[in-house]
Amino acid sequence: MRSEQMFSVRGDLELLARTGHFFESVRTEFLCAARDLRTWSQPSARAAVRRRLRASEAVDLTTRKLLSPVALTEEESRDHLRLVRGEGAQVRINGSALPHETIIIDRRVMILAGRETPAGREYTVTTSRTLIDGVHSLFTALWDDSPDLETYVRGDAPHLGAGARAVLDALASGVTDASAARRLGISLRTYRRRVAELMTALEADSRFQAGLRAGAWGLRGRPVG
Repeated sequence: MRSEQMFSVRGDLELLARTGHFFESVRTEFLCAARDLRTWSQPSARAAVRRRLRASEAVDLTTRKLLSPVALTEEESRDHLRLVRGEGAQVRINGSALPHETIIIDRRVMILAGRETPAGREYTVTTSRTLIDGVHSLFTALWDDSPDLETYVRGDAPHLGAGARAVLDALASGVTDASAARRLGISLRTYRRRVAELMTALEADSRFQAGLRAGAWGLRGRPVG
């Protein structure tokens, strides 16, 4: 990056072209706060950081990933996070949506993810120490208030019986309530009552939120067909 203190790019390819050397040369600290693993989708940047992680003993690199529960809704995502933890990264889960997704590299450059556009997602890149220090402080406050990955996954997971898990699978399948009730061999009224009970057990305000929380806890049900 030349002498700019702040500039914007659109799309992952332009972002990597302008900032890729920072990912390759990270020395002491790599911080990432994101809603889920799709925010930073450029595999070349991920690969660069993982290479530095593997050499962390030599460079004394601290890597911290702060994510929302949405990042845990898919088994593949949970497996990936456990993999990076095994390579030395620290992973914590914050209950908020983390709308202001960011990466801070060595406290010398910060990348803020913005809105999606037809030309790709917009990113703002800055080397302003004042801005970086301010966001770094906010990141640290959220980090200190967030449980690590395994603690979050197992800490508040409710116990679901076979019936509740079958209802959970029916919700995940996307079928209508009437179809789900027939497949489970229960009345429509009983099915909807069990859905309400499941939402209560998961402390969810909607069916969508129930699915997110069940995924975050790694809860799986049996097939309903």
